[in-house]
Amino acid sequence: MEFFFQQLTNGLAVGGIYALIALGYTMVYGVLKLINFAHGDLFTMGAYLGLTVLASLGLHQHLGAFGGVVVLALMIMGLVGVVGILLDRAAYKPLRESPRLSAVVSALGASIFFQNALMLVYGARYQYYPKDILPKTVINILGMPVPLMRILILAVSILMMAGLQFFIQKTKTGTAIRAAAIDQAAARLMGINVDRVIMLVFFIGPALGGAAGLMVGLYYGQINFTMGWVYGLKAFTAAIMGGIGNIPGAMLGGILLGLIEAFGAAYISLAWKDAIAFLVLIVILIVRPTGLLGERVASKV
Repeated sequence: MEFFFQQLTNGLAVGGIYALIALGYTMVYGVLKLINFAHGDLFTMGAYLGLTVLASLGLHQHLGAFGGVVVLALMIMGLVGVVGILLDRAAYKPLRESPRLSAVVSALGASIFFQNALMLVYGARYQYYPKDILPKTVINILGMPVPLMRILILAVSILMMAGLQFFIQKTKTGTAIRAAAIDQAAARLMGINVDRVIMLVFFIGPALGGAAGLMVGLYYGQINFTMGWVYGLKAFTAAIMGGIGNIPGAMLGGILLGLIEAFGAAYISLAWKDAIAFLVLIVILIVRPTGLLGERVASKV
């Protein structure tokens, strides 16, 4: 029972990370119908920038463990969000009126650029986070020991996802984003600044991805310049599993994928965990081609 509980908490924590990254794919696709293949590399950039800021400023030493991590997370989200806006301006905005394949090729080129830039700046070897950032506290839940870091990752992921859902559904700016996702031309006629909406989407999505990258660095303690491809592919899988373009679907898909991987590695085979996850995705798409919660598509009248 303890082994099962450990795998459950680990799957939920990893799934929360996948869900945060998947939200970036979902938001961009929802507005532009574009798969931002460079999103995984922005996630990696968040992990590397987190390490750089930690080594340069030592926030956890001056502000305390939790205060330093909170300030660090806000800084990384802001920095990666700005990079996301610059990515849109450089690689996607000039191709707004071009065939969709042109933007896909541009996204792949941006991904290669970011990955190689990180390798040239930081080197090809693994980089390691300091071990004394957060205390290695273990708490008891129902008599089972659970690392505090897993609970924090899951809690922060859920708060961010719930905050995004509230922002999209309950605010005036969120309404503008939903309107632009339905019909950009009609949104412009209604006085909505669609370019500003797209800029905001390219800030929020990468910001969440940057926060996920920081979580991975803090959780595992080591990062690599190629990890964005693996995490990006899995997050994209999570977005499809839940229903691409659907924010709750991205949350559900990420959590489900994390649980499938954790239990598959524990009870079947570590080498087959990715194959099991993709097998479940295939089954879900056969039964529900638009994902578990369905792609968020609005009909035009």
